[in-house]
Amino acid sequence: MKLADNVKHLDTMAVVKDEPKKGFSFHKKTISTNLQRGEVLVKVLTTSFCGTDYHIYTYDDWAKGRLKLPLTVGHEFSGEIIKVADDVTRVTIGDIVSAETHIICGTCEFCLRGEGHICENTKIIGVDTDGCFARYIKMPAANCFVNSKDVNPLHLSVQEPLGNAVHTLNHFEVKGKSVAIVGCGPLGLMGLDVAKAYDARQIIAIEVNEYRRALATKLGADLVINPHEEDVIDTVLKATDGRGVDVVAEFSGNKTAIEQAFKYIKAGGGMSLLGLPTEKITLDLANDIVFKGIHIYGVVGRLIYDTWHEVKRLIESGKLHLDDIITHQLRLQDINEAAEIMGSGNCGKIVMVPEDDIRE
Repeated sequence: MKLADNVKHLDTMAVVKDEPKKGFSFHKKTISTNLQRGEVLVKVLTTSFCGTDYHIYTYDDWAKGRLKLPLTVGHEFSGEIIKVADDVTRVTIGDIVSAETHIICGTCEFCLRGEGHICENTKIIGVDTDGCFARYIKMPAANCFVNSKDVNPLHLSVQEPLGNAVHTLNHFEVKGKSVAIVGCGPLGLMGLDVAKAYDARQIIAIEVNEYRRALATKLGADLVINPHEEDVIDTVLKATDGRGVDVVAEFSGNKTAIEQAFKYIKAGGGMSLLGLPTEKITLDLANDIVFKGIHIYGVVGRLIYDTWHEVKRLIESGKLHLDDIITHQLRLQDINEAAEIMGSGNCGKIVMVPEDDIRE
């Protein structure tokens, strides 16, 4: 699709956070088709709901301190480029793209040394700038990742969060290793699937929600632990000959779960931390870190663009089970329903489609 040259504005229905209270609004917005240098205009095909969107929906303390209202929300999507700025050569009209949601400066110390994922001037779409829960969005061409047109668009919209999972599992070698997946929300389930694709020898999933424990089992976890009913440390140690797991992939952000993980990680093991705790963590640095010689890695976003290439490779390999992880498909106008489903915990990934363009 190419946008006609005489079209100067487009109307779009959009999900907007416009009041400092729980909930989203869904109403019409008009956007200019004029593009700045380096920009493209994308027609959104699919979007997906993230835990960050739920924080915005409830308008918790983080959202109150971070957002400037009104804001079009959403940061995970796939779409078709329908217009490009005159200086854009990286992508072209008709490309089916997903987007790196961290807009980086390219000039700070971290960007210049190839570590844009920790850019000190990062802006996130749908958080710091208008997002993708609409039919159209403008994006820097540098943030667009071109996809194969043969891949299911539902799978393409979840590449951004899948990239978080890949980044988490890819930092330490997991092939032939024992891996603990701590927290089986949508990201943890993706992490479990990635660990399976990477040929982990043993996968132990730890999750409080029954629905998500069932999904973890379906995805191939060797052992699924309910921390409300079992002693996690004792159970993991028994399952690993008393030595603990080689790799911990922490997705929960739960204080107790994180503290327990340091007790059952194997000496010399690696811990990737993606979950964000809201409470202070208490650690025995001497016995659980120093004397065990473990390696700790903080996961921020995705490595730009190494992680994206790995995500594409995994999707095209057929080793992932995204149809099992995507448990709900809704219209974008049903955004508040999507948020309530996410809040219940009884879901995997929720994908939403603008207007009535629902794909079977």
